Amino acid sequence: MTAVKERIIGAVTMMNDSDAEKFWNIILKNFTPSWDNIEEVEPDAFDLQMLKAIESDPECHQFTPENEIDWEN
Repeated sequence: MTAVKERIIGAVTMMNDSDAEKFWNIILKNFTPSWDNIEEVEPDAFDLQMLKAIESDPECHQFTPENEIDWEN
């Protein structure tokens, strides 16, 4: 994680809930892409396989723990 990201996290950690909510709204307003700008693509074979598993396998709902997510890529 870069130093600037660490400073942002540190600053948010120290904020009260009201200030954190204001900051969150700034993030949403300035950095969240519009749904209109998201390109729609056809699902590939892997996507279709996952969708089928979601519909048919009640045990397929596995979640990746946050500490195993590679946020840099």
